Amino acid sequence: MPLNAPSWWYRTRSIWPALLMPAALVWDAATRLRWAFTRPFKAGIPVICVGNFTAGGAGKTPAAIAIAGFLYDAGEQPVFLTRGYGGTTKGPHLVDPDKDNARTVGDEPLLLARAAPTIVAADRAEGARAALDRNASVIVMDDGFQNPSLAKSLSLAVIDAELGLGNEHVIPAGPLRASLGFQLRKASALVLVGSGPAKDHIATLAARASLPLLEAEILPENVSARLRARPVVAFAGIGNPDKFFRTLEGLGVRIIERIAYGDHHLFTPQNADMLLELAARHGAQLITTQKDMVRLEGEDHLERLKAAAIMLPVKMKFRDERAIKGLVSRALKAS
Repeated sequence: MPLNAPSWWYRTRSIWPALLMPAALVWDAATRLRWAFTRPFKAGIPVICVGNFTAGGAGKTPAAIAIAGFLYDAGEQPVFLTRGYGGTTKGPHLVDPDKDNARTVGDEPLLLARAAPTIVAADRAEGARAALDRNASVIVMDDGFQNPSLAKSLSLAVIDAELGLGNEHVIPAGPLRASLGFQLRKASALVLVGSGPAKDHIATLAARASLPLLEAEILPENVSARLRARPVVAFAGIGNPDKFFRTLEGLGVRIIERIAYGDHHLFTPQNADMLLELAARHGAQLITTQKDMVRLEGEDHLERLKAAAIMLPVKMKFRDERAIKGLVSRALKAS
């Protein structure tokens, strides 16, 4: 369960969804009205959106980076477009991973910018215009599935096979950003990440909606043997820290302390001191995620923590690359 999410979002029995249903209906109605009355900007080049149906992380950013890799292989010039959640910059702003930091542009744009030019923009249409100025041949949106301001050529909904769609109620009664039927109609395909209890249900939903189901995994890469040589203090401020901890255990890493923070957590001097003290007390190595590591830049306490920690790099691997490449190729040709 995502750390910031109410536990009952992912339980079938709770009184809270019923109590919050009126607010959920208002939220859903607002989403539908926004789509009904928004005239989307047409960029004139393909726009591939990688989003999800629920609040919280599901693997959108690794999926977007993988798709950008396919586009480069095809001779395209992709530019990422994102709102920069957690940052103060409204943009449009071209991210410089060597100068920008997570407090200004958000953590995910810093990861994206290491794979392709990345524009942060609260206004997606303005962001698309900035991408055109960068001579983009295709725009890859990280998030924005529920945003109607930019016309999309391909909309991929990423779903975690372990968490699924929770109780399938709309915010605040559940994790869905809009009613499930409405969102399914906006999707071009579903990307199911990992293997878990929700897998069969998501496969059934895809079949009923006549949507392609693409299976993928987020896999560690370039894992150092030194990870197994000593115990580790693992810390993570992502949507589902437990998944990170389980990945480490699956690699044979001995975790002596697990420290979980909320998604997009901004580390304080107290956090840094505590983590460094824990590692010193246990004679352990500090380890964190890629997304957390890009937040450890700028201030003295962040730099001290960054110098002492290592990260676990990951990438998304599609089980049937021909299928996802085929979808992307058709979207490029159709546009």
